[in-house]
Amino acid sequence: MFYKDERLALFIDGSNLYAAAKALGFDIDYKLLRQEFARRGKMVRAFYYTALLENDEYSPIRPLVDWLHYNGFTMVTKPAKEYTDSQGRRKVKGNMDIELTVDAMELAPRVDHIVLFSGDGDFRPLVESLQRQGVRVSVVSTIRSQPPMIADELRRQTDNFIELDELRDVIGRPPRDVPNDRNFEVASNDA
Repeated sequence: MFYKDERLALFIDGSNLYAAAKALGFDIDYKLLRQEFARRGKMVRAFYYTALLENDEYSPIRPLVDWLHYNGFTMVTKPAKEYTDSQGRRKVKGNMDIELTVDAMELAPRVDHIVLFSGDGDFRPLVESLQRQGVRVSVVSTIRSQPPMIADELRRQTDNFIELDELRDVIGRPPRDVPNDRNFEVASNDA
């Protein structure tokens, strides 16, 4: 439930949202996403969080990051850490949970409603804290993928769960081979 006069902020966990949309078989059109939620309330800010590989000459998600930055999103990035796992596979770690949490706590007194685009159960204490401050929290993720992309404890804590698959016709586009936030196998339990 959204109210037209409420101050609204979006917090997008880039790699988590990308993984959820990919599991459902579509890509996010961020221009449509921003328009949809601006229509639902008074948009104060739209944050997008992602880690970037800095040692690569060209980061595959750089075009997305630049487009979002120039189109009204507040970009929060940090260098990703590269490592080799025990099986010798190259992995990238780029968890942005702390940055997202700090920004949400700082903005809480200035908004009525926060929309969190992530299914990561680590955000349950954040949602609980925001609610204690009087902020309503909606979470966008999916239970329609196998396995579900939202942690049960996060879904139970939120004021409003929005099924990402039900937004497909509003904010989605068919998948294509365009750089996106897919290049990180984030070494954390994102659900």
